[in-house]
Amino acid sequence: MAFIEFTDVGKTYKMGEVSIHALQGASFTVEKGELVVIVGPSGAGKTTLLNILGGMDTLTTGKVILDGREVSALNKRQLTDYRRADVGFVFQFYNLVGNLTALENVELANQISKHPLDAKQVLESVGLLDRMNNFPSQLSGGEQQRVAIARALAKNPKLLLCDEPTGALDYQTGKAILKLLQDTARNTGMTVVIITHNSALTAMADRVIKVRNGTVRSVTLNEHPQDISEIEW
Repeated sequence: MAFIEFTDVGKTYKMGEVSIHALQGASFTVEKGELVVIVGPSGAGKTTLLNILGGMDTLTTGKVILDGREVSALNKRQLTDYRRADVGFVFQFYNLVGNLTALENVELANQISKHPLDAKQVLESVGLLDRMNNFPSQLSGGEQQRVAIARALAKNPKLLLCDEPTGALDYQTGKAILKLLQDTARNTGMTVVIITHNSALTAMADRVIKVRNGTVRSVTLNEHPQDISEIEW
């Protein structure tokens, strides 16, 4: 059994009498420890797919299994526990608490996770130990995103979901963040999923899932993923 099984998933939103099909018959699998890039244009269904995988939205049809557990069968309370314990989230905007230091922001994970990692050690792993007592307003955009990643990693999740994590960053800072995510998958064995519209990033992935018009158009394995430092766009 694959670590992630996303099987024939459909998501339909009702707007009055109009039905909008955000996903239709989407299927793919992911193995544990893979770095996965989900790529497609705006409106393709990428974020809907990520939200269902992360337990932030429910599906209309199909089935989602993570590490042998059927996520699509969980009730609201179980989904809350799933989001807290099993999934780390990194978004385009950092969502840090402004009146907490970098260390305190990361320590928030300790309050909701069953098996959290040491906050200082995680900050050190993302290169920010010397900035741990700074507030978000005293950090650059790249540093704030590193704190957000550290906060997600401190939960010690089974799955790290990243929705356009470099969208608010300049080119070089964005590459540094992607390097951090690539190293996380390689060095810790954590499964990392990155959503992007930038097709150049597919070269860094172990598995590439292309999404268009609410459907999974292709799933490709990279036998020789490139280091992000070698990729230009």
